[in-house]
Amino acid sequence: MRGSDLLAQGTARLAGEDIPDPGRDARRLLSHVLKVPPGRLTLVLPEPVDPEQELVYLTLIERRADHVPVSHLVGRRMFYGRDFLVTPEVLDPRPETETLIEVALAQPFSTVLDPGTGSGCILLTLLSERETAVGIGTDLSAEALNVAMWNRNALGLESRAALEEGSWYEPLRGSTESFDLIVSNPPYIAVNEMPFLTPEVRDHEPRLALTDEADGLTAYHAILEGYSSWLAPGGRLVVEIGAAQGMAVSQLFAQAGLRKVRVVPDIDGRDRVVTGVAPR
Repeated sequence: MRGSDLLAQGTARLAGEDIPDPGRDARRLLSHVLKVPPGRLTLVLPEPVDPEQELVYLTLIERRADHVPVSHLVGRRMFYGRDFLVTPEVLDPRPETETLIEVALAQPFSTVLDPGTGSGCILLTLLSERETAVGIGTDLSAEALNVAMWNRNALGLESRAALEEGSWYEPLRGSTESFDLIVSNPPYIAVNEMPFLTPEVRDHEPRLALTDEADGLTAYHAILEGYSSWLAPGGRLVVEIGAAQGMAVSQLFAQAGLRKVRVVPDIDGRDRVVTGVAPR
């Protein structure tokens, strides 16, 4: 079968399962199987596809039809211009989280802490963008830290990024370190919102990284209760939030003594980030 015919078959199969943008996903999977950059796929579509590759492609199409995320099928996700390893043990990095990166990069920092680091995409992106900065990522999940370690090593950041297992600030106990920047994308989905998530998220991403099994604010309480021991005077705390949490989280920031608290929208105009400054 020619590549163009195979692509048409894959697109039709995904469209039949109401997969959003089926043509995009069918092309991404075919470029992955053929080991061709997505931008050059059109050049090889007239050529016949090896039967083994055809079988692999159609198998991936069936898994995508079952709403398995494309990133899990190809094992990669582009985030802020860099390719990250992604597995079912970590959140799939999303374009909205790039707002968090932009806010963090808007002011200088030399030390950064990323509690709940997951794949490490936030910490590692920030260190890649600031070549003299160093940082630590913590996570309760050993499996997630394995993914973060792979991403760290692939980016050549072994000497500047430490990864520690434990909940939030626990791995830092006994340390006297402080940080210019604490940044986090914690689980913020309320448990009663979970049934309304897309199957790709609800059924295939780690529940521990999605919800606190409560009102979606538990992680912010934990981050704010411990921040003063680790955030340097004048340092910034920057967190991602759900679209309806701007007022609640900014109030928590103010109650915790942070100053210059503000809510930052993402590219779609939805509240996405809350940031505040530690008193001097």
